[in-house]
Amino acid sequence: MYKRPQQVVTVAEAIKKLEHYCAYQERCHQEVEKKIATYSLIPEAKEKIILHLLAHNYLNEERFAKSFARGKFSIKKWGKNRITQELKIRHISTRNITTALSDIENSEYLKTLNELAIKKLDTIKETDKFKKRKKLADYLLYRGWESHLVYEKTTTLIP
Repeated sequence: MYKRPQQVVTVAEAIKKLEHYCAYQERCHQEVEKKIATYSLIPEAKEKIILHLLAHNYLNEERFAKSFARGKFSIKKWGKNRITQELKIRHISTRNITTALSDIENSEYLKTLNELAIKKLDTIKETDKFKKRKKLADYLLYRGWESHLVYEKTTTLIP
């Protein structure tokens, strides 16, 4: 497998590049550390860069979690379970995950679930109501919606 050679940069150049990297889009620590690893730097320099980004508010886990949750919910129509799972993969703290999910309005959340379920139901060609219900439930569960909400929605849409 081809491995890209590491760039040789000074600490000042790395800070400037990473400031731009973080300003362009919200980033989590894991993404920034991965980016720093592409530069030939000593561990002390890596730590100095991360501290600089934190001190100048380029790197903020809570802001990242909120932005991530908001984006995945509104654009990809993910449920809270999937968002939580993805944030945990990125090593975001439970407190930040809870804060991010609390920003999602409950009425908006249920409205989105309803729209998503109806849209998917129109595409399911199955005639057997139990198989149809299972296909809809599997789709919604994969998208990260809570099982009790999925069960409620599938039973009301497919009586």
